[in-house]
Amino acid sequence: MADSSQVEPSAPPIISITPLLKRLWPSPGDNHVTADEIALAISHVFTDQLSPVQTGALLTCLHFTGWDRRADVIAKCAEVMRAAASQIDRDNLVKVVHARGKPEGEYQGGLCDIVGTGGDSHHTFNVSTTSSILASSLLMLSKHGNRASTSKSGSADLLLSTLPTAPNLVAVTPESIAKIYEKSNYAFLFAPVFHPGVKYVAPIRRELGWRTIFNLLGPLANPVEGSIEARLLGVARRDIGPVFADALKMSGARKAMVVCGEEDLDEISCAGKTYCWRLVDRSTATDSSTNNVDIESFTVSPADFGLPSHALEDVSPGKEPDENAKILTKLLQGQLSPDNPILHFVLINTAALFVISGVCEADTSNLGHGDDGKVITERGPGGGRWKEGVRRARWAVQSGEAWRQWRNFVEASNSVETQ
Repeated sequence: MADSSQVEPSAPPIISITPLLKRLWPSPGDNHVTADEIALAISHVFTDQLSPVQTGALLTCLHFTGWDRRADVIAKCAEVMRAAASQIDRDNLVKVVHARGKPEGEYQGGLCDIVGTGGDSHHTFNVSTTSSILASSLLMLSKHGNRASTSKSGSADLLLSTLPTAPNLVAVTPESIAKIYEKSNYAFLFAPVFHPGVKYVAPIRRELGWRTIFNLLGPLANPVEGSIEARLLGVARRDIGPVFADALKMSGARKAMVVCGEEDLDEISCAGKTYCWRLVDRSTATDSSTNNVDIESFTVSPADFGLPSHALEDVSPGKEPDENAKILTKLLQGQLSPDNPILHFVLINTAALFVISGVCEADTSNLGHGDDGKVITERGPGGGRWKEGVRRARWAVQSGEAWRQWRNFVEASNSVETQ
């Protein structure tokens, strides 16, 4: 006979948001719905306290009223998503990053990220993931990603297919991440490990069949958000660009750039023009409020990086993860030709993150083996030293430093459990 004194833990109570749903449709503005109310409702998703029907209704209302594409709603919902994530020992993380990061120019040595919203339907090579590895040659990188949802090869799929040894992504946890950074400038934060509550909405998103607010929250839900110094964020629709820039500003970001290729590409395009929205911090020693962060818009093209244009089909192998992983390895080992279109695509996006981080503002260069020390001071659109960014990105490949940081991460992730 069971011991009646041992009570099974009860599931969290289901919460009804019917009053909010009635105000959300068809005109949330007329009914004075606020971003805080929407974020509170979204927060119940992560604790499995909304029924599937009400979760689906909430996502549907937000989508068809366009409120899931409002900056304040995105910023507030991203905030509650981060709050629901598995929490990291931030004091220890900050200590390790401070000890390992190398300030240069206007870069302070903090964590950086490069990410896209996905869903651009171009099936290009995994540029942001590859660029994140190149950038770890000079910056502390915290790449937040997941398996594919709309393409064959998501960031996690790619990395798990790398040879000779793949990283153990599930070993990078809130408890181990500081240990990873003790060994490498690079860490990949696998979304299911850090955002366990998102599993409750996954089947609902699949059944709805259209893009929801969760397609937009991921890039703003990096678990180390409060420690991120700079980021490059790609969106697949031009009209979303300024919205994301505003959301980043509302979230407290000071160094960031949102980009959208003219082809509705969620990267800086290697084929032509890219629209950019850059956060520029104009704070002073006496006034550091976010009101001093401006958003500047401009366009860049491959020529601004000193590189030729390439058609998207030349960088869209449409391959399975293991085939893309072979390209990644060849790139990191310097085995691609200097004029390879995929290499150029990666160099452009890596260079942009270098520029946003501030590392390209250094007027001297002592990167190490293979660095000629010749800083390219020429400025392009938005005042960026884009060509200097490319010079540093090429060095990351040619010196072997990007490969070294990657291998350090692989080794650390595979040994962390036995430490």
